[in-house]
Amino acid sequence: EDLKGLSEQNLVTAGFTLGQVVTYKDLLYGLLLPSGADAANTLKRNVSDNFIELMNEKANKLKLKNTKFTNSIGLDDENNYSTVEDLLIIFKEALKNEEFKNIITSKEYTTTDGKLTFRSTIQKNAKKYGIEVPYIEGGKTGTTDGAGLCLASIAKDNNVSLILITTGAPYDKIAPHHIEDAKTIYDYFINNYDNKKIVDKTKPFKKLKTKYAISDYIKLYPERNIIKYLPDNYNSKDITYKYKGKQIIKYNDKGTIGTLKIYYKNKLLDTQNIKVKKKLKFSLKKYIKENILMISVIIVILIIIILIKRVI
Repeated sequence: EDLKGLSEQNLVTAGFTLGQVVTYKDLLYGLLLPSGADAANTLKRNVSDNFIELMNEKANKLKLKNTKFTNSIGLDDENNYSTVEDLLIIFKEALKNEEFKNIITSKEYTTTDGKLTFRSTIQKNAKKYGIEVPYIEGGKTGTTDGAGLCLASIAKDNNVSLILITTGAPYDKIAPHHIEDAKTIYDYFINNYDNKKIVDKTKPFKKLKTKYAISDYIKLYPERNIIKYLPDNYNSKDITYKYKGKQIIKYNDKGTIGTLKIYYKNKLLDTQNIKVKKKLKFSLKKYIKENILMISVIIVILIIIILIKRVI
């Protein structure tokens, strides 16, 4: 049953044969590396009689608004559909599973019985047609007449991790256009974007006046660094700070004194608590200077009290 009709539908198979004893791990590699429809059918039958229902339940849990499954292979069906946005959510969720990530980034795998060896088709096809994509770590391809050539992939360049979904590339046997599409997009971001430290916790963003402290001002610092993936020509003026809290710091103030909201192009990036980590040094001179009138009045009153007691 697992193999029935696959060749008639011209579906890609991993090469499992009737009566072959394999592990779930073998099947998962056969599913994800060569896109084996035979592996998909076998997994579906062994996992649950309600496998399609489980797929749709998972889609609902992920709050996918434009996804519905009617088969486990991905055959064209007007009731079997998704979108690039939903596929990205699915792919991100799958990547949380280390076993899944290990499989899609594997270059080669041999089944436990030693009969089959699967190889990653992404780098294989890229090399065949002279397409340089060394940064692509792995992914999953998919092809039907309705969807065209599709690719969900992950890449890494200079410690920057990238994730990409491309769909609808033409299938003409001239070149792997889905890999060409991925290269075009990845190359653009690799050549024009990078991680930028746009907020440095060692650099002050504001000065506040102090009260009764030796120093006239205190510098306020962000609580933590912010690194953002931005174009190389981004304008630092697009980074803005909005501080809300105490405007004058007393010598004995300590702990949280306010909050800092950090924006990039009016988009909130982070909210941080701003703290005074140690008390300021007290200045008796400034205290007397700022309270001279009150102190003078107190002294006069004390003198008057003393004089009155003497007269009595």
